[in-house]
Amino acid sequence: MNINFKDKKALVRVDFNVPLDKTFNITDDTRIREAIPTIKHILEQGGAVILMSHLGRPLEKLNTDGTINRQKFTLQHLVKHLRKKLKVKIQFADDCVGKMAVKKAAALQPGGVLLLENTRFHPEEEQGDAVFAKKLAALGDIYVNDAFGTAHRAHASTTIVAGFFDKNHKTFGFLMEREIENATRAMKNPEKPVTCVTGGSKVSDKIMLLEKFLDYADNILIGGAMAYTFFLAKKGAVGNSLVESDKLKTAKEFLKKAKAAGVKVMLPKDSVCADKFATDAAIQVCPSNQIPEGWMGLDIGPSAAKSFASVIRKSKTVIWNGPMGVFEMPAFAEGTKIVAKACASATKKGAFTMVGGGDSVAAVNQLKLAKKVGFVSTGGGAMLEFMEGKELPGIHAINS
Repeated sequence: MNINFKDKKALVRVDFNVPLDKTFNITDDTRIREAIPTIKHILEQGGAVILMSHLGRPLEKLNTDGTINRQKFTLQHLVKHLRKKLKVKIQFADDCVGKMAVKKAAALQPGGVLLLENTRFHPEEEQGDAVFAKKLAALGDIYVNDAFGTAHRAHASTTIVAGFFDKNHKTFGFLMEREIENATRAMKNPEKPVTCVTGGSKVSDKIMLLEKFLDYADNILIGGAMAYTFFLAKKGAVGNSLVESDKLKTAKEFLKKAKAAGVKVMLPKDSVCADKFATDAAIQVCPSNQIPEGWMGLDIGPSAAKSFASVIRKSKTVIWNGPMGVFEMPAFAEGTKIVAKACASATKKGAFTMVGGGDSVAAVNQLKLAKKVGFVSTGGGAMLEFMEGKELPGIHAINS
């Protein structure tokens, strides 16, 4: 951030879309913690900070009478926690535009912090409405985008608002800079051997990423339910495992491309299988291409986990996106945990490791390994699209 914030009001788009429990306590404050350095930097320079963010999808979960559930989706739930992290008073505006927001923003003094209400209380936010974005822009002198997790959305507060600031009055925050720098490092001239690990449920969600991996990977390890579409494409028996029958041709074509590119694709040799999708299911370990009828693969098996971990530990660059199984169920979390530990082990040996995607990040956090891997991305969908080679609207808006 090469902008002087002294006596300026910085309108900062953060990603405070944090998980809350039933009594609205924050259960994982990673996104808030990651935004703190940018906020502190502006305050230390003598600037004031106006924070805007979304929380959840309030317009998709309206009350029965059609009104917004403000109690559930208000950013006021975050004020106390943010005050503890910053150790300064946090003012709150009960809207992100309108008279109160304008009044509080105008009165904000250097060193002050104002948190605006959920931007998604307005349909204009997700519509990328220019009139709404102009109202947001009017609150600050400088626009700072530090919300990598929403950089792939052309929303009013993440993209359109930047158009109301010239190139000398808009910038990335420290988190955005790190996200871009680390993803670029992993993709451009990475130290070899490069291993890309991907999981999750659908080939359709990850095929563009897999094909991009062919440009620079030496090994591609595929876990999660998406692996069973590949096994079925190779005429394997996958029982009741989740598959995308309409993606069998896509899977076959990818394997052919990988072979032609000289990239080794590893599918899990064995799977932890269950007779139903439940925590109390009966469990057995089966070869992944010989799963009996009535059974489904819900995690990579012990042999697969061992071989995946071995490849990861021998790598110099590791990119991991997506769980190896149904990580939220303890019986099917072991594969993901072993991959997480292997990433930490590779890092210790000098490899650069980058982890992204909700369950992958949850795994390294739960195992307290976040500081033992190279970089943990805060952006699931944004990281995915960036690594697929797409230009993210939120990044383009600052660079243009």
